Amino acid sequence: MRIGELSARTGASRRSLRYYEEQGLLISSRSPSGQRLYEEEHVQRVRLVQAFLAAGMSSGTLVEMVPCMTEPSEDRARQALEIMARERARLSEDIDGLTAARDMLDHLIEDNHTYLARSAEGEV
Repeated sequence: MRIGELSARTGASRRSLRYYEEQGLLISSRSPSGQRLYEEEHVQRVRLVQAFLAAGMSSGTLVEMVPCMTEPSEDRARQALEIMARERARLSEDIDGLTAARDMLDHLIEDNHTYLARSAEGEV
């Protein structure tokens, strides 16, 4: 598939796809006329990259993990495992912080509902 179809299927802009390729996160083949060509597996790879970037991982961190995904070896697997464990811990901390913020927001929402209900009854 060409870059436009990969873009349409993943929601990633063509510019993003070219950036992923420049960073080594995505590897395409080329047609005789020089157009980028992608395989079905690239759809999942782009979605994985997008999910990790949306979760706050840097493209540099992803680049450190990619060699293990594309050319596995024991050394690369160990290195990638360390990176993944670090990123998982960071994500867990972020999730805990977001959960605490949501809980506080729920409490404020409940307080405001209570206030409005009392106000409507003339108790305020």
